[in-house]
Amino acid sequence: MYRILLVSVGILLNLPIYSSAQTGEIVYKTYCAGCHGAQLQGSVAPALLKKDWKHGGDRNSILKTIRNGIPSTEMIKWEGVLSAKQIEDVTDFILKAQTSPEIVSKIELPLDITTKLYSLKIEKLITEGIKGPWGIEFVDANHALITGKFGDLYWMVNGKLDTRPITGLPKTYAYDMVGGMMDLALDPAYSKNGWIYLAFSHNSKNSTDKTMPGMTKIVRGKVQNHQWIDEQTLFQVNDSLQVSGGTRWGCRLLFDKQGFLYFTIGDMNRAQDSQILSRPSGKVYRINSDGSIPKDNPLYGKENDLQAIYSWGNRNVEGLAQHPVTGVLYASEHGPQGGDELNILKKGANYGWPVITYGIDYNGSIISKETQKEGMEQPITYWTPSIAVCPIEFVTSPQFAKWKNNLLVGALKFEEIRRLVIDRDQVIEQEILLKGYGRIRDLKIGPDGALYVLTNTPDALLRITPK
Repeated sequence: MYRILLVSVGILLNLPIYSSAQTGEIVYKTYCAGCHGAQLQGSVAPALLKKDWKHGGDRNSILKTIRNGIPSTEMIKWEGVLSAKQIEDVTDFILKAQTSPEIVSKIELPLDITTKLYSLKIEKLITEGIKGPWGIEFVDANHALITGKFGDLYWMVNGKLDTRPITGLPKTYAYDMVGGMMDLALDPAYSKNGWIYLAFSHNSKNSTDKTMPGMTKIVRGKVQNHQWIDEQTLFQVNDSLQVSGGTRWGCRLLFDKQGFLYFTIGDMNRAQDSQILSRPSGKVYRINSDGSIPKDNPLYGKENDLQAIYSWGNRNVEGLAQHPVTGVLYASEHGPQGGDELNILKKGANYGWPVITYGIDYNGSIISKETQKEGMEQPITYWTPSIAVCPIEFVTSPQFAKWKNNLLVGALKFEEIRRLVIDRDQVIEQEILLKGYGRIRDLKIGPDGALYVLTNTPDALLRITPK
């Protein structure tokens, strides 16, 4: 049985019943594991099983760090989000794990979950052999392709990972929060032409050295007998526009119903570039399937600008989806500390970053005092604190008829999937469906009507169906 717990951000979610002695572990798994790893082993944030603590490893120091955050990092201030008791419990859990690391993995997450409208069954399809899964696309009812952050492309056949590698893929580089092999898309006419589209971090020397400048590159090619062949470059900027030390790369791909290909590039830790139309960072792009520029793009014919740009003033769009009925495009966007956004994607629109924002910098400083400005778009909803919003997917499956046309939203840092009810471009309801199963990297409704979920930390593929 499950009970409903009211978390501090005021959202209802379903969690198993645990004793008070386990509270610290629950808080850790709910709020901390997405960055520090399920086993405190480290992920996008440092490991917490260690002897040397940069900001102090005694109880008072850890309490202070959790309460106040760490300036110039993504360690936010948790005071006000977690109660004083929760902060003390998770601190004691971290301290106990230093001498008894076996306590970390005692709680098993349930494979049956009760939500408002459905009881859900969770199947773990793939839990081994896949490294840093990023995007998934179904070729047919029995086959899917999955990208891996570290330069891989995998086949899934009948729900199982094909262990034969696909060779000849373009070189990419990835480390920590940087780039790598990101999303993929299938041509709308894939069954006839076999085109597969890939987004990845690239530098002109094909180096894996993380100090080299780089930028997102979009290509298409085909897979034949586990070989990547017939590669064509669709988008690549001049070497002078590549950047060093960039973070927040994006990059989500989406074909709309008209056959245009959209892709995103994050601000690469260069916020001001999001407002400069001759630089690639902080934008959403639209091209034809062969890489040519649609003539109705907002910057078409402007030689000094990047003519593939569709919108700008974006910080880091990591989710794209098109409403199955209205055709409206939606984009989910990472904010800084606070201010993750869900936006309606419009041609030629400026989304304001960093001129306007609902978030503050990681060191607590003010990025902008403005949250609104004439000529800049407003989100239809935003999340503070940041949940690290990532993939979005509209529900079209008859298996989930009660969720028809609802938007599913995945989060990295908060390790959750939310269901949003949208009416006339307004979010009127949110429900957390599951939490703590890993960083949600991609969501797809499969040909069988099930919901497929790619996670990082742990790297896995889940299949979710109503019971």
